[in-house]
Amino acid sequence: MTPVWKNRFRKLALLALAVALLVGSSFSQRGLNRMRADLGLTRVEPLENAPPMLVFTTVVLGGFRGLIANALWVRAMELQDEDKFFEMVQLADWITKLEPHIPTVWVVMAWNMAYNISIKFSDPTVRWAWVKRGIELLRDQALKYNPKEVEIYRELAWEFQHKIGHNLDDAHLYYKSQWASEMQKVLGSGHPNWDELIDPKTPEDKARVKILREKYKMDPVKMKETDEKYGPLEWRLPEASAIYWANVGRGVVRNRDQLIKLRRIIYQSLLLAFHRGRLLMNTPDGSVVFEPNLDIFPKLHAAYEEMIDKDPEMRDNIQRAHRNALLDAIYFFFVHQRIQEANHWLAVLKQLYPKDYPANLSLEDYVLKRVGEDVGETDMDKTISNIRGALTQSFINLALGEDDQAQGYFLLARNIWNRYMGKIVGGPSEKRVGLPALDLMRKEVLDSLLQSLRPEMAAALRTRLNLPAPSATNAPPAAITPPPATTNAPPATSAPSTTNAPAR
Repeated sequence: MTPVWKNRFRKLALLALAVALLVGSSFSQRGLNRMRADLGLTRVEPLENAPPMLVFTTVVLGGFRGLIANALWVRAMELQDEDKFFEMVQLADWITKLEPHIPTVWVVMAWNMAYNISIKFSDPTVRWAWVKRGIELLRDQALKYNPKEVEIYRELAWEFQHKIGHNLDDAHLYYKSQWASEMQKVLGSGHPNWDELIDPKTPEDKARVKILREKYKMDPVKMKETDEKYGPLEWRLPEASAIYWANVGRGVVRNRDQLIKLRRIIYQSLLLAFHRGRLLMNTPDGSVVFEPNLDIFPKLHAAYEEMIDKDPEMRDNIQRAHRNALLDAIYFFFVHQRIQEANHWLAVLKQLYPKDYPANLSLEDYVLKRVGEDVGETDMDKTISNIRGALTQSFINLALGEDDQAQGYFLLARNIWNRYMGKIVGGPSEKRVGLPALDLMRKEVLDSLLQSLRPEMAAALRTRLNLPAPSATNAPPAAITPPPATTNAPPATSAPSTTNAPAR
């Protein structure tokens, strides 16, 4: 065979091999496309509301969509540096459509909506709309394309815990009120009937479950599991949602660092729920009243112990927060007249931290010391504020039929007043910084509260105090007879936060 024929034969053989490979790849490509679709790895939907040139470019480049996304991301970061968050949100929206499996884009876009954009408005309704958009972006879209990305679960839980749950935003009470109203419509109460949600029988229950699953993307089975593990939780408050999403995220963790991040969200949210995890009142105008959720403290204690054991690098910080939580628990239980539990947690405190709290420390000694720390010796303004806070909480509990708590808060107000006045009576500063009479302070608080409470709450309070109807001449408020006072405790509403959420 001449060299010419050899070259022709080699070219024909290579051409035939190329055709065979192309045909074979076409068959395998179909299977690969099906697998990519099943796994949610393929996204070729056209962009919406994007400039025509961008739409045309993405269609022409096809598999090079990532290059466009990178270019848009660089521009988005430039806009963020220039505080042009509205423009950045639009770019980030296109990026998520081009590359929906990059968690960082979703997280940054949701953060800008909930934090950077919301605070540019003074109207709380507009702020709440942007905060909700950030949450919905993560919950409804980001998790749809990234159901196993722990960072998205963590960010979603964080926005419930920090943006809505904490008090760093001027409109945080409005956020809490709106979220509580939404959850009330779906769950019926803060402690739903799990059987009705897991296996609904009536059309009403089926409709509620449909909204819960389709709108809020929450699974009643997992909600019940979360409540049993960390509750009883008040599901109308944001801390419950934060714990729920962190707990769901724990099911997809791939390493220890991811697990620790979610555990921290859980115990920080539990701490917030312990401090004010009972919703006493919620009105459409954003007026919300909270009370500590003492029943979850054993779960909070267990969460701290788990973190201390599993996170050695942060053990000292967690132990410090744990110790402060135990101190809060002791006097919270005392104020609510749950003395046995207060003594139990005091014993736990002395067992775990014997160097700081000796075995002979009594409950009375501790609460007296705590009152001194919170109230101070001559701080008249802070003392009046604490007394009025305790009296307000006492009246609210009385209106709700919670007599033990009402008596506990009244006892607290009286003991703070007695302790303060006992230090200045007869001294040179008695006239200058002396307190008004306790009965006068009580009457002022009651008169103010009757004007601000909802009509049904005000009526209930008047009934409990044997007061005449508003149209009649007001009689002096009847006394709330507390048990004999032997110790003092600071109002639960003045309890300092023991753990701050981690900074971004």
